Amino acid sequence: MLLITKNAACASNNTSIFIKYFMTWNRNPFLFSRRTTIKFMTGLAVGTVLHNLTAPVAKSAPKMKMSLGGVTWIGLTPFYIAQEKGFFADSNLDVNLQIFAANTDYVSAFLAGRIDGCVSLVTSEAVLLADKGKDFKIVLVQDNSAGGDGILARNSIASIADFKGKKIAVEQGAVGHFFLLQVLKEVGLSDQDITIINADASTAAAAYQAGNVEIASSYAPFLSQADEAQPDGRIIYDTSQMPTAITDFYTFDSKYIEANPEAVEAFIRAIVKALEFLETNRDEAIAIAAKKLEVTPEALAADLEGIELPNADANLKMLSEPSSDLYILNSLKAMGEFLVAQGQINAVPDMASFIEPKFVQSFQATK
Repeated sequence: MLLITKNAACASNNTSIFIKYFMTWNRNPFLFSRRTTIKFMTGLAVGTVLHNLTAPVAKSAPKMKMSLGGVTWIGLTPFYIAQEKGFFADSNLDVNLQIFAANTDYVSAFLAGRIDGCVSLVTSEAVLLADKGKDFKIVLVQDNSAGGDGILARNSIASIADFKGKKIAVEQGAVGHFFLLQVLKEVGLSDQDITIINADASTAAAAYQAGNVEIASSYAPFLSQADEAQPDGRIIYDTSQMPTAITDFYTFDSKYIEANPEAVEAFIRAIVKALEFLETNRDEAIAIAAKKLEVTPEALAADLEGIELPNADANLKMLSEPSSDLYILNSLKAMGEFLVAQGQINAVPDMASFIEPKFVQSFQATK
């Protein structure tokens, strides 16, 4: 804006010079003929254009910025594709993603306002944050876990009922913990029937792999890595058997959304473009994400079979169509009721107020 004003001022100076010159040359300015006037104005226009061409080029608009938090998880595959292929940069968006060691760490950072949003906030975490009074919006569904999260157990443990009296490695208060509690509930057990060894997903899987614990709750890529490395055991239960238990969301602080709606729109465009790239250029896309996740492309391809990555059409149903079986409010309410029964919260929050479909709706309308 400053350069435009400066150029306008220069043009004004040029006009003054030309007028002064003609006024000196012909004391009566009203004697200018129409042709003389046209020549004068043409000369002025050309001079102004030449000046503008040689003037410094205005700097591009400052980049929109956002800071996000998450953990190492295969659901980040579209994010890493968007980052590597420049889809964020194409929309003038600078995204800073911080990977935390544990789910509870990035949830705490989000609650404290140290980051603008989360890239893998799960159903249980969304309900707990709402209960704590955090003002945020779910703007896009990242993935549905359909085997990407699971529980590892030694071969000596024949069934979930055999978990009674056992020590289980799991991150307390995180996604794996609540998944474990839901699984235990199916066979009439509770947290009172087990002993929890508090460990984040990677540490729990490593402890199981090393033979230090008999049972561990984890998620991909750590889940499959530990399963392959430890011959005495298997994945005894995973989210393919409870497909609505774990959904991951892209969420933003409400104040950030109000102040930066264009940034949120740009983020969603980039993620959707990355999902399309994953469909059309699968080998290249998986290679990009595998490098970021520090696994082989083959391992990531296998792990991705355990999650569903909803496209824009599916997201529209999940965020805005109550009649759809995919509508996320149903699973959020169910999780809230479960957490009340577990004594984690006193009442189910109004989770409908935390769902914001307008960005996906806008994207679909402009396709």
